[in-house]
Amino acid sequence: MSSVWLPCGTYHERYEQDQGWWQTTFIRFKMILLLLCIFIFIPFFLPSYFLGVATMVGYTAMGALGVQLLIGYTGLITLGHAAFIAVGAYTSTLLVLQVPWPQWVTDLGLAYPISIVIAGIVAGIWSVLFGLPSAKVKGFYLILTTMAAQFVTVDFILTQYVSQIGGRGQAFSLPPGTIKIGPWVIDTERKVYYLMAVLLTFMVMALANLLRSKVGRAWVAIRDNDIAAETMGINIVWYKLLAFFVAGFFGGIAGAFWLSNTAALSPEHFPWFWSLWLVGVILIGGLGSIHGAIFGSMFMVIIMELLQWVVVPLSSYYPKLLVDFAYIKDSAFGLAIIAFLIYEPNGLAYRWWQIKNYFNLWPFSY
Repeated sequence: MSSVWLPCGTYHERYEQDQGWWQTTFIRFKMILLLLCIFIFIPFFLPSYFLGVATMVGYTAMGALGVQLLIGYTGLITLGHAAFIAVGAYTSTLLVLQVPWPQWVTDLGLAYPISIVIAGIVAGIWSVLFGLPSAKVKGFYLILTTMAAQFVTVDFILTQYVSQIGGRGQAFSLPPGTIKIGPWVIDTERKVYYLMAVLLTFMVMALANLLRSKVGRAWVAIRDNDIAAETMGINIVWYKLLAFFVAGFFGGIAGAFWLSNTAALSPEHFPWFWSLWLVGVILIGGLGSIHGAIFGSMFMVIIMELLQWVVVPLSSYYPKLLVDFAYIKDSAFGLAIIAFLIYEPNGLAYRWWQIKNYFNLWPFSY
């Protein structure tokens, strides 16, 4: 196990070995290189514009992890995940702006970190409420239930009531210096990126460890055949609701993070299309894979940025292109999903798995 490659005839004898994070020296080297790239190269050597793109990739991946858990690992279709991201964002906002924290909490800069955790819990509980019908329905009917979460939460509760708290109208203004962790005020592109990188790393680690546990195996069993899973003694209602809670918790964390990247919070930040977008991200990235959520986020965000690079120069010749840019993005999104479903139905994560296997099995890759 200490060699770079597992030698022929050496096998894993325990589940802990098979699921270990650091199985070989080569894997350790790759992970260290990845961490150096994420925490040193990207924030210090990329221009501010590309740092903002990287932050958007991370935010998209944070939202997509919850959708991946529900659809890819548990087989529960959701089209309203933006609602739980919105709940997390507004919970964190209200805790930071409206709650009279003790002076020592404010001085130590603990209000925002505490609000992130509470936002995740509140969003998780709210997700469970709309996940209750999953005990009785699935498929098309569950899609309608999760869509109702979007319209009830964002279009009704947040827009008509929560947004009016404090007489602010439709948006909560976040004055400079509001978002801080300890003595560090999150007020630059690099600090926002670091916050995203740390949160996303913890979320990936948490989900990966859950999937390797009894809970994760139960989720996969429910996805593959819920009747067989129930016959084997798995409490499918409990595990389905647990999946909704964890997915909502992740969404709440993503929403709380979004505060650091905006000067004002509005329901317009969480349209229903954002829920569709996250589903498209995991379809392109690959269902049932943490890599899929990350690869899909990278692909969609980068493609849309490249599309903008093409449209903006052309708009000087065809001004209507800039006016219709939102529709062009939607069309590109739909075409990308269709292309992947036809030519790469298993997503980018499957292609990454094939590339890794090619090198791992070389010279016997055939």
